[in-house]
Amino acid sequence: MITYLRGKLVDKDPTYVVIDIQGVGYYMKISLNTFSAIKEMNEALIHAHLHIREDAHTLYGFSEVAEKKRFLDLISISGVGANTAMMVLSSLSPSELQQAIVNEQINVIKGVKGIGQKTAQRIVLELKDKMIKEGWEEKSLESPKISNTLQNEALSALITLGIPRVAAQKTIDAILKEFGQEIKLEELIKQALRRA
Repeated sequence: MITYLRGKLVDKDPTYVVIDIQGVGYYMKISLNTFSAIKEMNEALIHAHLHIREDAHTLYGFSEVAEKKRFLDLISISGVGANTAMMVLSSLSPSELQQAIVNEQINVIKGVKGIGQKTAQRIVLELKDKMIKEGWEEKSLESPKISNTLQNEALSALITLGIPRVAAQKTIDAILKEFGQEIKLEELIKQALRRA
């Protein structure tokens, strides 16, 4: 099993990273939280989970062990697949997710695209005790400055996450009108995921 990969980041996107290790490029799906942490780096250590299905072997990457733990917690729940877990971790930070679970904030979890009432309730029911026992708190991730291609990067990420282009563009435009160009890329995508 692959635990982590350390190497040169040759391609970065809000939804994936390609990491070069001695001439071999590994494609890893990542969350917005991880993208926020690594986007200004040239080299990084990425914690990994190799998700194996009959039709695919997919690497998922995380900037922190804590986020990887939340991912593994989520995919252990019936009805929550790896892509749904990444959608949750792109909409909520690990600490926000933990807080929502501990405080039984079903509507916060349900606010994530692809999560319905029953799935949100199941997440709370199955993970609440574990979260309380852990007493874990995430260190806040600092978001570096946004590039000039804010709108294009956000649009690309939303399309990759399954939002139709027209709906994604309309949502991005509305958010930029409300918050202005000062909004961070990660926050823009999170807001769009909540509204899409």
